Formats: sequence, structure tokens, C-alpha cells
Amino acid sequence: MILDGKKVAESVCSKIVLEVSLLPVVPKIVFIMVGDNAASATYVRSKTKKSQDLGLRSQTVHLPTETSQEELIALLHDLNRDKDVTGILVQLPLPSHFDETKVLREIDPMKDVDGLHPDNMGRLFSGDPRFVACTPAGILEILKFHSIPIAGSKVVVVGRSNIVGKPVAQLMLMNDATVTICHSKTRNLDKETSAADILIVAMGKPKFIGSAHVKEGATVIDVGIHRLGDRLVGDVDFESVEKKASAITPVPGGVGPMTIAMLMKNLVGAAALRAKG
Repeated sequence: MILDGKKVAESVCSKIVLEVSLLPVVPKIVFIMVGDNAASATYVRSKTKKSQDLGLRSQTVHLPTETSQEELIALLHDLNRDKDVTGILVQLPLPSHFDETKVLREIDPMKDVDGLHPDNMGRLFSGDPRFVACTPAGILEILKFHSIPIAGSKVVVVGRSNIVGKPVAQLMLMNDATVTICHSKTRNLDKETSAADILIVAMGKPKFIGSAHVKEGATVIDVGIHRLGDRLVGDVDFESVEKKASAITPVPGGVGPMTIAMLMKNLVGAAALRAKG
């Protein structure tokens, strides 16, 4: 079975349209991009288009590469104080002279619709989430939409980043899975991954995971996206793994659309929290 992220995203977004209609004010998100990273520009355009399609307001602030960390933080403080702004997203990666962790800490946690502020990460890991990082939240939504059982399943996550690996492992724990996190220092990776009922791969290496890494009948979620020649591929060798897995996300069209959909869901959630006071 192909796990079509576009179909799941459409389901999420149809509910968002209804939720927006019930809000007293149309939510507004501000995207901040520093420098001229082509991939970042593409992602911001996609997020902007989706916000417009859903009747949400958006603004993009494009800063030059030479912008200082102090200047970016000053901008974040201004946006934190701006009552017209519901959500703030700093597009990563930032140029090398920035401390990304420090920058993200300067966003108001109530406007952190990317779910990466330590306050929101801490709430997730304490079992009381407010805004969950968008890609992990999208992965959970895909599994639930397709009625793939999580409780009691062995989930193996390949990757330990704060953006995907750690939060998705926590989401799986909260849904009663038994979770293993693998990373660059893991020994006998294929032994670990081939024990998984659900294998979630976010390692940043194109087509690294092959059929030898996957158990017969497993569900495989591929978070990676890479350009090889004129093709987009993931961290999983789709052609070989598809024959062995019972369900698999494609690249593109799998996790990607869900990341944007869950960002919009977080934005509307931020507006709803503000409306409650």
C-alpha cells in the first residue's frame, strides 16, 4: 500500500477551513528566510501558497545572508510583540554564522507554530503537547489515517534530530509503541531496523535503506528528500523496499505535504489558544 500524504493532507486541511471560519480573526503567519538557499525558498513558497489556499494570511521576510544574529533576534522580538501576528516560522537551515538553537529560543512559544521552541519541546516530552514539530505530527497523522496500529508495535526511528527523530519517537511512545532510536553510531543497523513493525527513516542519506534493512510486511515512513539528477528520492530505496513493505510513503508526495498541513493546523491552533485568552 502506498501511503499517499497528499490525500491525508487534504483531509487535515478540509477541517482547518472549518476551524478558520469559527475564529474571530484570520490567523497570520510570518515566514523568515535568511540568505539565498534554493531549497528553503521552494519550501517557503509552498507554505505561502498553502496558507493562501486555506484563506490564511501570510508574510515573508527575506533577509540578506550577511544579516547578523542580533538583527534577526530584534526582528523576532518585534514580531513577538505584534498582536496581528499569530505564528512565526524561521526557515532552517540558517547561514553558518547563526546559532539556530539560540534563535529559535527567541520566538514567543505561543507563536512557535514550528513546535521547535524548548518550551514546546519540553511540553511534548512531558506528555502535555501544545505545538508539535510539523513533520513528526504529520507522520502520526498518516499512520492514524490509514489505521496502521501503533500501540504494541515495535517502532524504529533512524535519526535523532530535534526536528524529526526525537519528537517522532516521543509521539510513538505516547501512542504506546515500543521505540528504538538509531543513529550514526548504531552498530548493526540492519539488525535493528529489520526488527521494526514501523520503520521511520530521517537520516539524510539518499536511498540508504534497502530491502535488507526492512522486515517483511513492515510499514516504512521515509522522511528524506534529495535530488539525484532529475529525480527526487528519499532516504529509502523505494523500488526495492516497496516489494517487501506492506505500506510505504513515496518521495515526493508522502511526508512532505503533511509537514505543511500540520504547520497550518498549528497556526490555527495558536489562533484558537489566543482567542480563549
